[in-house]
Amino acid sequence: MASHSAHTKPYTSEFEQRIDEVKVSKSDLNALVMNYFIKEGYQGAATNFVKEANINSHVDWVAMTERINIRNDIYTGNIQSAIERINKLRPEILDIDPSLHFSLLRLQLIELIRKCTMTAVEDIAPALDFATTHLAPRAPGNQFFLEDLERTMALLCFPRDNLAPPLAELMDPALRRSVANEVNETIIDAHGLQKEAKIRSLVKLRTWCENRLRNQQNGIRHLDLGLDVGNNLNMSLI
Repeated sequence: MASHSAHTKPYTSEFEQRIDEVKVSKSDLNALVMNYFIKEGYQGAATNFVKEANINSHVDWVAMTERINIRNDIYTGNIQSAIERINKLRPEILDIDPSLHFSLLRLQLIELIRKCTMTAVEDIAPALDFATTHLAPRAPGNQFFLEDLERTMALLCFPRDNLAPPLAELMDPALRRSVANEVNETIIDAHGLQKEAKIRSLVKLRTWCENRLRNQQNGIRHLDLGLDVGNNLNMSLI
């Protein structure tokens, strides 16, 4: 007869064993998954999950749809439409968050510069007019705004295919994603909800615990869950 130890899962550390011994209910797992879909804007996945998991949902689908539309507008560089949608959904957001408003306007300026530098005849007048009207008045009282505006205007001075790294970053689609994420979190917060998906917070907490134990040389293996938490851990979670 095989011994009981033959069926025991081997662990490299007590930490891994204690993690494995934690039992999570199906309802808690469903809530985590649903929370992730909602916060990240996966509406199709969320609606399907509600049906398949047979769970009760109190999601404001209309607001979620508009939040997704705003994100998609930013992803595609249609910043004016995104701003109009934000003002319609939560008119106070851009009034009480000048930094976010500036980020959107700067991104809109970048899109204008992108457009004018892609044409055979570079007409920079629309970009200059926009910067003068919407960004320049905001910059003098804020050093961060001023530096960002100066760096953005420098895009007009150099060939698009020969930009220094700090300028190339402005033309990278990653900037659109970054601003879209910031807008998404701000809208969620305006609705009185936690900005970050709970599963991301849990992964950050686990990663923080791993790092603490690894620093104590406890032989903890890194667990990559693909949620892009990186090393930017929020210590206020602890």
